[in-house]
Amino acid sequence: IADRELERALRRGGECCLIGSEEQPETIPLSPEGDFQERFAVFFDPLDGSTNTDVNASVGTIFSVYTLPGQLDAEASLSVALQRGAEQVAAGYVAYGSSTMFVFTTGNGVNGFTLDPGIGEFLLTHPDLTIPAGRGMYSVNEADIEDFSPELRAFLRWLKKKDPETGKRIRARYIGSFVSDFHRNLLTGGLYMYPATADHPKGKLRLMYEANPMAFLVEEAGGRASDGIQRILDLQPESLHQRTPLFIGSAPLIEAAEAYLQGREAEVPAPA
Repeated sequence: IADRELERALRRGGECCLIGSEEQPETIPLSPEGDFQERFAVFFDPLDGSTNTDVNASVGTIFSVYTLPGQLDAEASLSVALQRGAEQVAAGYVAYGSSTMFVFTTGNGVNGFTLDPGIGEFLLTHPDLTIPAGRGMYSVNEADIEDFSPELRAFLRWLKKKDPETGKRIRARYIGSFVSDFHRNLLTGGLYMYPATADHPKGKLRLMYEANPMAFLVEEAGGRASDGIQRILDLQPESLHQRTPLFIGSAPLIEAAEAYLQGREAEVPAPA
């Protein structure tokens, strides 16, 4: 239902020439004759965390927007649309929970809007969002820890150490909805991890409509996003449903994760 409604809305808008959805095997041209004169391509995950709906837990929608050249024929559409995340012109998500919140960037900072159901409008409630640099919370499915690399397990041990000044530890929270975990960490500080594992050596999250839009948002909010080796927004996608490992959140924590994963743990200071 969510996938169908998003496609319907983008068709009605008239500015979008191409869409790519997690629920569809290929991109869908919206121009009736494949003569793409409209400017925008939109990639989206229509219902992130959909397994949470059975237990009434929070879910969300993620989207990413790119510009395409005019007069693009259908055969060339996918190859041109598969741009690096750094080429995004807009990205955002909607978090559905105790309130409905829309978080959005066009490359000039991040703003959050909350739905007022009384008037049916989104109101600016969180202007100029920035992710705190502190440790906050970490989100990862530690049920898979036996499949994590030795370097990642070492990073987790470092992450859980007490702050030598306060005696406090970082807190763990994992909802199982990328939008929900990311949104909380954006507000509180911390990081979200979905690493490569034995079962998913290339990671599990999709680059085009999960990792890229969230990476754009977090960088605009002062954070970082990495696959453990390089910046997510610099990755060149080769297919619509390409997967990637993802480490995303407060910049100091992502830098520490990269150092451990690359064997440079000696460079990492004590937790603070």
